[in-house]
Order: sequence, then C-alpha cells, then structure tokens
Amino acid sequence: MKTISFINNFLWGFPLLFLLMGTHLYFTFRLGFPQRHIGKALRFSLTAEKGEASQHLSAFGILATTLAATLGTGNIIGVSTAVALGGPGAVFWCWITGILGMATSYAECYLSVIFREKDSHGLYVGGPMYVMKNGMHSKKLAGFYAFCTLCAAFGVGCTTQANSLTQTTTSTWGLSPHLVGMAAAFLVGLIILGGVRSIGQICTRLVPFLGFLYISGCLLLLFIHREVLPDTICLILKHALMPQALAGGVAGQTLGQAARYGISRGLFTNEAGIGTTAIAAASSSSQNPSRQAYVSMTAVFWDTVVMCLLSGLVIVANSIRHPESLLHINEAGLANAAFSFLPIGGQLFLPLALTAFALTTLIGWSYFGEKAFGFLWGEENIGIYKLIYIVMIYIGAVIPLDVVWECTDLINALMVVPNVVSLFWLRKWIQKSP
Repeated sequence: MKTISFINNFLWGFPLLFLLMGTHLYFTFRLGFPQRHIGKALRFSLTAEKGEASQHLSAFGILATTLAATLGTGNIIGVSTAVALGGPGAVFWCWITGILGMATSYAECYLSVIFREKDSHGLYVGGPMYVMKNGMHSKKLAGFYAFCTLCAAFGVGCTTQANSLTQTTTSTWGLSPHLVGMAAAFLVGLIILGGVRSIGQICTRLVPFLGFLYISGCLLLLFIHREVLPDTICLILKHALMPQALAGGVAGQTLGQAARYGISRGLFTNEAGIGTTAIAAASSSSQNPSRQAYVSMTAVFWDTVVMCLLSGLVIVANSIRHPESLLHINEAGLANAAFSFLPIGGQLFLPLALTAFALTTLIGWSYFGEKAFGFLWGEENIGIYKLIYIVMIYIGAVIPLDVVWECTDLINALMVVPNVVSLFWLRKWIQKSP
C-alpha cells in the first residue's frame, strides 16, 4: 500500500500533469483551437447524421454513455477535495484543464473512428487499443492498454463507485451495504445484460435528466449567493494567479498546490488523455471522424467546463457566505455544507445526486470494460465479463477500498502513457475540418 501510494504521489505530481497538460496544449494549437467550434459540436450531438444506422448508437446516445461514465463523484466530491487541499484557485485550474482537454479528446476520438473495426454482428468497435493495433501495429501495447482498461473498469468503474454508493446510502439513510449492493448489482445487471442498445437507451434518458437537476441546483445556489459571487470569482482568480496575494512565505507552495489539485481533479473527472471516451466514440455509425470527434469532445465541455466549474463556484461562494458551516467537516464535506443551503431538500439533494451518478457510472464503465474484454478474449466470452462485473458491484459495496483506490490511480497512470504515445505517433492522421 505504501509503495503504490508513493508511486502514485510521484506520477500524479509533476510527471503526468506535465505530460497531459503538454498534450492538451499541443493539440489545442496544432488543431487550431477546436474548442472554438463548441457551438457546432453541441449542434452535432443533437442532430442525427444522414444515413445513420439504426443498429448503432446515435451521436447523442454515445455522448450520454460517455457522460454516464465520467459524470459522478469526481464532479462533486473531487472538486470539494481539490478546494480543500489546493485552495479556491484549484477551481480555476480544473476549469482550464477542461478547456484544453477538449482538444485531446477530439484527437483521441478522431483516431478511434479511423482505426476501428467491425465485430461479427456488424457493429463498430474501437478505442485506443485498436488505434495501437491498426495504426501503430503494436499488438502488445494494444493488449497492455486493453488489460489496464479492464482493470480500471473493475476498479474505478465498478467497485469504487459501488462503495461510494453504499457509503452515501448508509450515512444518509442507514441502509445495509449488503442490501444496497445486491440492489445495485440487480439493477445494473438488468441493463448491461441487454447489450449496447440497452445501455445507450438508459443513458440517453437518465443522464440528461440528472445533469439538468444538478445544474439547476447549482444555479439556484449561485442565485442565492449572488451578493458574494463577484468576491467568489476574485478569490478563485487571486489564489490561482497571484501568489503575492496569498499568505506569508508559503505563497508559492500554495499556488503550486492549487494548480496540482485543480489539474489532477480535472484530468481525473473528464478522462481526456486516458482514452476511454474514444471507446464509445468508435461505436458510432458516422463515417465522418471529425464530426464524431466534435460530438465526443462535448463530453469534456459538460463534465469539466460546466459541471466542475459550477460545483467549485458553489463551494467557494458558500465558504464566503457561511464560513461557520465549514467547522468540523472533512475534505469531502465542503460539498455537503454548500448544498445544505438549498431551500428545498437541501439535506437530501447531494446524497440523491451522488447515488444516481454512481449508478450511471456503473453502467457507463461496464461498456468500456466490455470492449476491452472483447478485444482480449473475444466477444463470444462477453457473458463471462458481465457476470464478473455484476458480482464485483456487490463485492465493492461491502469491502474497504483503500487499496483499490490506490491501484486504480496507478492503472489510470499506466493508461495515459501508451495513449499519449499513440496520439503523437499518429498525429498526422488527425485533421481539423468537420
């Protein structure tokens, strides 16, 4: 545990932050700021492409499946811990990571559409492992990435989310972890056993509704705290960009912590650079890789640029307006304290949101793991994977997960390196125009 923790602290310190931010900046400039086309990308995500095959997921279905996997505790508790550990400036750096990460997400998804394959049912399958196999012609690297994706699916996508679910339901309503674990395994099992269409249909209905409710709750709180909103923005910018405004001789260290925790939480929640978003993008029936890349790029926009920013503004505004609410709480408690001031259902809003987002993450990540398993051992054995995944939901709900969290962070780091290598190796394939 100590060894893995030491490795994670090193990797997720300067090396990976430098690598990922450098990648984000490179593709932002090389592709001519694809972020400026966000309006067109949002329009693409809501309109069907001519000739879109009915057996494939629609552009909106792919976006919803991607957001199901990425939206979750990272947008709420992750931002809360970033502010607690890195100060208000962490909100700014998290937001910047989302802005720049959109370009890397575009590059990942573009390549995945270019180098995808068709399975025995005539459906497209792809992702970084297929990019490495068909683009770089490296089956070993592709197998390594697929294995890491599978481990991440059982880790961050399954057991950790199930554990977060039971911690929330147990602390709020006193429910038995065993009961919650069995119920979650049963509900998610019904959905994932129905295949990709079932996953897409559920995500298409559930994710927009949950996102709308959460964004509405944040906007309502910001309206309630509107008097301190200018001070909130000034405090975030001051801590992010002006070390002389911070306290004493530790000003530089505090500024560095704001950047470190803000960037790392942003990278963790939107997964730009890790490559998992591209797995869903490749299943599109679109024959235009640029169009699909633009659609998938909007997942980073909604996940980090919008939702993480709103979470951060709410948390910092509450700390200014109600500093007494922050007494005797832990790092994750900043979010609980902030949302408790909602005029209706304040004590229940966040637990319900965390519960719902944990369930959607379980569904979304099951798809990523399924494609990695199929790549390694063939689609005819997918039933074995689904059974293991369902069982792991229950196991994750009832066991301590400190070691699993540390291992998951390490696996994510191991996924970043081959994915970024493939992006630079095949960068000449990536085109700007839609």
